[in-house]
Amino acid sequence: MPLKLYNTLTRKKEVFEPLKKGHVGIYSCGPTVYWYQHIGNMRTYVSNDILKRVFLNNGFKVKHVINVTDVGHLTSDSDIGEDKIEKAARKEKKTAKQVSNYYFKVFKEDLKKLNIIEPDVWPRATEHIKEQIDLIKNLEKKGYTYKTSGGIYFDTSKLKDYGKLVRLNVKELKAGKRIDIGEKKNKTDFALWKFSSSQEGKRQQEWKSPWGVGFPGWHIECSAMSSKYLGKQFDIHTGGQEHIAVHHTNEIAQSETAFGKKPWVKYWIHFAWLLFKGEKISKSKGGLYTLFQLEEKGFSPLAFRYLCLTTHYKKPLNFSLEILEMAQKSYNRLKNIISGLKKGEKKNKKNIEGAKKQFLKIINDDFNSSKALSFLWDILRDNRLNDSEKYELALDFDKVFGLKLDEEEKIKVPSKIKKLIEERGRVRKKKDWKKADELRKKINKEGYSVDDIKGGVKVKEI
Repeated sequence: MPLKLYNTLTRKKEVFEPLKKGHVGIYSCGPTVYWYQHIGNMRTYVSNDILKRVFLNNGFKVKHVINVTDVGHLTSDSDIGEDKIEKAARKEKKTAKQVSNYYFKVFKEDLKKLNIIEPDVWPRATEHIKEQIDLIKNLEKKGYTYKTSGGIYFDTSKLKDYGKLVRLNVKELKAGKRIDIGEKKNKTDFALWKFSSSQEGKRQQEWKSPWGVGFPGWHIECSAMSSKYLGKQFDIHTGGQEHIAVHHTNEIAQSETAFGKKPWVKYWIHFAWLLFKGEKISKSKGGLYTLFQLEEKGFSPLAFRYLCLTTHYKKPLNFSLEILEMAQKSYNRLKNIISGLKKGEKKNKKNIEGAKKQFLKIINDDFNSSKALSFLWDILRDNRLNDSEKYELALDFDKVFGLKLDEEEKIKVPSKIKKLIEERGRVRKKKDWKKADELRKKINKEGYSVDDIKGGVKVKEI
């Protein structure tokens, strides 16, 4: 079954052809660990996880790398402002290392809550300074760098195809409104190495280099780390759509120049944003919610994962607590249906193989999670399949969905419902079955079901 991916570089859907048969190398832009990751960030990592699971489901050996940016990412993507880690360290009165370690730990806990498979490698920018310096020296030797008072810059004017990922017209850009670019030769030139500045105060994180004491630029980090672990050319690079215009464009420019490989990456995959009231959720605007904050409001992290699956990764996903509540109800209902399936019936091999083939056809078409999820619901409603067949298929599909459909979900029962359940228990002891039935209906109207089991009751959301 062919696996198709939409490639940002070519602007079309392509059949995936790996550089090495049966293997796939994936590099995903990771977190800048200066603050908590909000749910907009987490949508991207859920999408990364679905992509990875699709490859695993197709029998590929996957090598996945997610970097950790713990230095060099300035408050503006265009080499302007303070280093985000240094700024956070001053604000929290901690060391830069303490800040990055703490927020990285929280991020990994969020991944676990969302049932996201961890990457094979977690390279940290601060642990790969040598590789970054070596890459800059390579570019310098080839004549693509120049020095300013602020640092070492990449000269984009020397590349005829600079901006091809974003389809940037550099000539029109130059002819447009005059912008103060300081000592840069061209507006699109970007920093490879930044010199420590006395104006921003004493930096905690700085290193000696052939050009002076300083720290690496954000873009060079990803090129150095991805090439170290995946080679000078690899299969897939992923990230949020906000990275297309600057970060990923600059990665391509420096990497293809240094390594002489075109394309440096065969397939570029970008994920659409999570929106709130029509606007992108971002940390610069204060974010919206973290996963922990949603949990405090009674939402399951896997309900958020379910919500992410309901929309194709290339389409914006609107978010509100009301929308998440509907997703949680659908998720709980899905789990309740699957847990209630009888598993002892004889299975028809043709039924199972046919459904698996159809699922693979759907999910292999640019990992269309929303269509695949709809197909699961269709399977559960299909009267031609028995319960055992439905159960096997649901768990097989869940290898891609990652929703833990075979595990009981612990739900938080509101105090109002608890009181109704307790009252029902009292009237049942008095054998007032009419009143008990009325209370059951009240509980159902509030979105819960109650089943009498040995030693107590079982409560579910409906």
